Amino acid sequence: MKKKLVIALGGNALLQRGEILSAENQQRNIKLFSQMVTSLTRDYQLVIVHGNGPQVGLLALQNAAYLESPAWPLDILVAESQGMIGIAIAEALTNSAGSVPVTTLMTRVEVNPQDEAFSAPGKYIGPVYQPEQQEELEARYGWTMKADGQYIRRVVPSPTPQNIIDSQAIHALMEVGHTVICCGGGGVPVVAEDDGYKGTEAVIDKDLTAAVLASSINADHLLILTDADAVYENWGTPQARALRHVTAEEMSPFASPDGAMGPKAAAVIQFAKQTGNTAFIGALKDAPLILAGEKGTCVTP
Repeated sequence: MKKKLVIALGGNALLQRGEILSAENQQRNIKLFSQMVTSLTRDYQLVIVHGNGPQVGLLALQNAAYLESPAWPLDILVAESQGMIGIAIAEALTNSAGSVPVTTLMTRVEVNPQDEAFSAPGKYIGPVYQPEQQEELEARYGWTMKADGQYIRRVVPSPTPQNIIDSQAIHALMEVGHTVICCGGGGVPVVAEDDGYKGTEAVIDKDLTAAVLASSINADHLLILTDADAVYENWGTPQARALRHVTAEEMSPFASPDGAMGPKAAAVIQFAKQTGNTAFIGALKDAPLILAGEKGTCVTP
């Protein structure tokens, strides 16, 4: 029986910092991803959760540019990004590993309407800008901007995922051997109301959703792929050192809610502690080597 592997693929790994946010660039990175993971289908049943930070931000920009109608809400844009990224990944995986059926599933994820994230936006979306553009962007669009390295980016509410609404469909597809692409962009954020679920203005962190999903299906591993090759101690200094093998407790100092490596660290800690299994963080191009323990950061309970 194949082991179960949940892969969390970062939106920034598909459209990298400073790169033009084009379908062509994204497709090139998706092709690299499909080549990297094709070999994994021999030993693992894959469930893929992708991010959408650059993509949903671009959709929001395009949305705001058309002034003849009101802008569509973020939950609808997240759903749109699930489709545009999910179908591209599905096509690439089908072409490179055609013997394994691949399905992209539109997925809703419940959040708490009282989550403090709604009053303190912290999730990066969209392209990066120069710091001197902050005042103009905030005035023009009403955005909240925060520093992201040497740049600034828009931030939006990112509530904690509580429940994957469409989990039964994910399980059903896995039972018949499908590679499942689901919970794209962290899932379409919804809140429970008296008459059912309703979308809400937010973007859920895909790494935290991937941890919830991986725990719920009792995955053997959680692999978070991003644009960094590992978690680093003393990042950005001459003393920077890649962490290769650490425990969940040793990873704890890196789990600050900074919108960058923090949610990834929190996700692998959550998964390792809840399941007793191993999680990994590393670069897209290194995927097989990360699982072999030769690259990236390995996190044990």
